[in-house]
Amino acid sequence: MLITTPARLRKRNIIGMNKRNVIYIGQNNKRKYYPRVDDKLKTKVLAQKAEIAVPRLIGVARYQSHAKMLKEFLADEPAFVIKPSKGSGGKGILVIVGRDGDCWLKPSGEKVDERGLRRHVSDILSGLFSLGGKPDVAMIEELVNFSDVFDGFSFEGVPDIRVIVYKGYPVMAMTRLSTRASDGKANLHQGAVGVGIDIGTGFALNAVQNGRPIEIHPDTGKVLKELKVPDWARFLELAAQAYEMTELGYLGADIVLDQEKGPLILELNARPGLAIQVANDHGLEDRILTVEEEFRKVSRRPHERVVFAMQNFTRHDREGEIDN
Repeated sequence: MLITTPARLRKRNIIGMNKRNVIYIGQNNKRKYYPRVDDKLKTKVLAQKAEIAVPRLIGVARYQSHAKMLKEFLADEPAFVIKPSKGSGGKGILVIVGRDGDCWLKPSGEKVDERGLRRHVSDILSGLFSLGGKPDVAMIEELVNFSDVFDGFSFEGVPDIRVIVYKGYPVMAMTRLSTRASDGKANLHQGAVGVGIDIGTGFALNAVQNGRPIEIHPDTGKVLKELKVPDWARFLELAAQAYEMTELGYLGADIVLDQEKGPLILELNARPGLAIQVANDHGLEDRILTVEEEFRKVSRRPHERVVFAMQNFTRHDREGEIDN
């Protein structure tokens, strides 16, 4: 068992749950703005108005009568995702990758008939997957055509990039890679791998699974430090734009890479977790304090904030972690 002390944590700039909740979230995220990220439909509408790249919204089922119209409505959509607008933790998300006659196909090859599709939407509307069990709406989105640049780095599931944004500045990032233990889901608490991503370059830093350092993906054998996120500045700019869109000072942006469309914001979070510090082997506090000082001095547009972050939060020069 590893034992540490508050002094050691402060030396490594690690922030804990209490400080995150009371200071960084409590003082920067007004509760009236929480629905902008807790309600995925509101997030989608705001992003579209701000011209921020997100997966296309095909439609919204708001009433039980809409469930009966799904077959006709989706006749020209071979692949899509149905999700609860107010769900959490990936609950209630149904992914359809194709058709087989009158049935739809899940990624596993399992068939879903019209009755199953209607039942799933009905469950969403009744609040089965929503926070607090409140009635919800079912969003139908296009299926992201995920890029193959991450092939081998994830087991079955598709990796996403989590970027922590403080007052509009990207301060830390990681990718979450699914494993056999996590059942193909990118959930670190279920055994997924977290890989810290250098803010300055998009190269992998450290990798952890269940809080322990690893170098090779446990299921694919891929060397994790070989991971490089392409078009990295676009990822960071998308995350930075979420600040103006939501008016939340502390947030997490989850971004995926589409083969044709490039980076797309999949979800935003007003209470992003702190495991990202472990994946980066570096704490958030010094970067947050740097942003605080800069925020008081000058107002910057998203692109300018990204340039500042890439120049100031890279570990390339200081620690020689990354090779050109």
